This record gives sequence, structure tokens and C-alpha cells, in this order.
Amino acid sequence: MGKPQNALEFRAEAPLRPAAINRGSVGPSPRHEARPRLAIVSADDELCGIGAYCRALEKQLRAVFEVTVFGLDQIILRDKTRRARKAGDKLLKEICRQIADFDAVNLQLEHGTLGRAAADIYRRFGWLLAASPQISVTFHTMLAAELDFAAWLKALAGLKPAIALQMGGDYLRHSVLSAGILGQLRRAQRKKRVAAIVHNRIDKKRLELLYGVREVYDHPLSFLSEEDAETIRASARRESFASVARLSAETKLVGVFGFLNRYKGFDTVIRALYHLPENYHLLIFGGVHPNDIRRDEAIHPDLKRLLAAAHVDASLFETPRKSGAQSAPLFSLALDASLRDLLLRHPKDLSDRIHFMGALAERDFLAGMTICDAVVLPYLEVGQSSSGPLSQSLELGCRVIASRSRTFLQMARYHKDRIEFFDIGNHLELAEKIAAPSQCRRQPLTFNIETNKAVYFAANRAPAELLDLGFVAGRERVG
Repeated sequence: MGKPQNALEFRAEAPLRPAAINRGSVGPSPRHEARPRLAIVSADDELCGIGAYCRALEKQLRAVFEVTVFGLDQIILRDKTRRARKAGDKLLKEICRQIADFDAVNLQLEHGTLGRAAADIYRRFGWLLAASPQISVTFHTMLAAELDFAAWLKALAGLKPAIALQMGGDYLRHSVLSAGILGQLRRAQRKKRVAAIVHNRIDKKRLELLYGVREVYDHPLSFLSEEDAETIRASARRESFASVARLSAETKLVGVFGFLNRYKGFDTVIRALYHLPENYHLLIFGGVHPNDIRRDEAIHPDLKRLLAAAHVDASLFETPRKSGAQSAPLFSLALDASLRDLLLRHPKDLSDRIHFMGALAERDFLAGMTICDAVVLPYLEVGQSSSGPLSQSLELGCRVIASRSRTFLQMARYHKDRIEFFDIGNHLELAEKIAAPSQCRRQPLTFNIETNKAVYFAANRAPAELLDLGFVAGRERVG
């Protein structure tokens, strides 16, 4: 982590600088019994990653704030009908009316939680910004407006207007949600205190240098205290999961976590299974995201792709016909179904070694990490800022193997020597990593819920109050 900088003491007359954050627990001095009131505006759905972080954050901040959470109803806010958009505006206006009476406001911003249309998100963000006495915005995703101009021209020249229109629309949307949102934030800081909280150093520099946001803090997601992690480890048992209870003690469990989505790269782990001994099994903790459940759809495309990668229910009898090759031999067999499965089951069928654990409650989700011999995060590079499952698995002391994406490389700067890496999509390298002994050290995390609490404490308190509370903070240089 490098040598720590000297501790810096906040002065009432000096600006609150992010570089001065933070080691150790913080809290109000005994003479200050009244805690300032903090409003957290966030999606709070049970299965939502942002909601899970909001619940963890509320618990962390109780010592220093009187916290009230204002939930963003996703059923209303993500509905595109005219009536629902009006109801969404009404919901946001009511939240704005109430948060005006708080000492500070924190917005947990994943852009889609404020709506679907860019115009709705931009408008509602502006309302929250105007209503807040002072505000900190936690950016869970940093969007960038990029247009592949050559590909756009090629689509136009190839008379593919739908593709060109989609590319142009995506560019305009991302422009509104990146430069547009941050422009509002930059203008607001002229009149009130505004802070931004991000989850990696690249995003911090981008906000400061490209968008002119003056007060920016960086900290990885943090969910669990050492005590919470130890309680989960102590109670987690394989026998608690029906799909795993019947497996022998020699079975090695490899876990992947999160809603099913192509960018999660779960099919990379399935391909890696072919290069591992048969006692290695894959546990998939997660399901189709509620927002992706579509009417009359027999099976979600992402789930179908995973089953196909594992050759589930495939047989040698069906393979030639599925290949689509003109030279594929045409034949038919009149066999009893059970006999056909016995004789012609596809040799690559991994049905017996893959277990879909479902979308579980948070406690079971964390226990699932603990029973795994390795937690694998095989994500593609999609510009994410952070990963909840990565933070949680590290806090639980799990062995973590992650794809070498920019997101995970950035997180490794906070958690040195705790993550093993493989190149995105390289299932052979992943198989070798899983089979080999771990090379990482198991040690307490330098960035944890205490340092996270200190970040939120600093971002939501005025400099004069920090001095009055005797708040002294130091921070190690990252990387």
C-alpha cells in the first residue's frame, strides 16, 4: 500500500479535501449527543445490489448520523407508460419535499433507478440536487459517451438505419447521463456543498479533471464488519443447501454470483469445468433479474445460452441435425427414450456438475460464498465501477479468482495480494488457477467498513463541524 501520509487535520477555514480520508473508526464526541440527520435516497429492493449496499451503509452510519432511507420504487420509476412517468415524478417531488428538512442528503446513484428515459433521469436528478441542503452522490456506474463513428457511418452506408439509429440514440443517452448529470453537479457546487463518492481511482480523476467536481472521495464497496463475517462463516454449512448436501466431502465447489447476464461471463466457468477433474462442481447463485422477466418468454436467452454451453439435455442423436451442415448425416433411430439417453447422452453434458442455486436472500447468498472453495468473477469489461460480490467475498475471507478487467484491477489496488487474476474469457487459464493452490494471503482488509464510514462522515458533514468534533484523519496512498 505504500507508506502512509501524515495525518491531516481539517480546519474550519480550509476546504475539505478527499486526500485527507481516513483510517480507523469515527464518531461524535461525547459532548455531542444529537446526531445530524442524513437522508439516503436509494433503490431498496430486496434483491437489488444497490439495495443491499444501502442496507449495509445504513447500519454502518447509525453511529454518526440519524439515518432515514427514502426508497425509490422501481416498479413505478422504471415503467415507461405516461401515467407511470407522472406517478414517478410525483414520488420524486414528495421525496424532495421531505429531504429539504435534513442536514445532509446522500444519493445512491445507479442511473436506471431514477427511471428509464434519459430525460426523466436528468430531470429527477436535478430536483433532488435543488432540494438538498447539501448533497453527496455515490456513483455506482460512471457512464461515458462514446460513438464509434466509423461503425456508425458503415451502418448508414450499408442501409442499416435501425442499427445507426440505435448507436446514435445510445450516444445521446450516455451524453445526457454523463456530461449532463455531472454538469448539474458542477453548477450546484457554486451554491452549496456538493461531494461525490466513487469506487475507484480512475473515476475519481475523471470527475476532478474532466468534469470539475471539486470534492471527490474514492472507496471500494464495503458491506461487512469482521464480526458479521465471522458469524456468517461460523454458521455456513454445505448441508444447508439441498443441491449441495448430497455431494461427497471430496467435491470441490466453484461459485459464481449475481443475476444472469451475458457480461457476467458465467459461460467461461462452464467451459473451464471441462478441464477440471469431475469432482469439481459449479454453483450458480443468482437468477434472471426481475426487470428482465418478459411476458410469454419460455426461457431467458442468457439462461438458454448457459444450458447450451453445458450441453444440458443434448445428445449425440440430436447433434448432427443441430449443426446445420449440409454434409451432416441424416439418420433416425427408433429407441425407447430411456435407452436413447443411456446410449446417446452427449459426452459433454455437465448436468450433474452444475447446480443452479437460485436468487437467494442476502444471508443465504453470503453463506453460499463461504462454502465455496473458490469464488470466481469472470466478468467481461463493460465499464463497471465496482462489484458487490467481489467486496463481499473478500470480506468473508474467500478465495477469489477474477477476470483481468479494468474494474477488478482497480479494486486490487485497494485489496493488494487478495485477488487472483485470469484473462477475460480464457477458460483454460481459469481452470489451471482453480486447480492450483491459492497464492494469495488471507489478512485483514485495509479498506473496510470503518474507512467507508469515515468517507461518508466526511462527505456529509461541514468542515466546521468536523473540526468541532475533533475529527482527525489520515490515509495511506493507494498503489
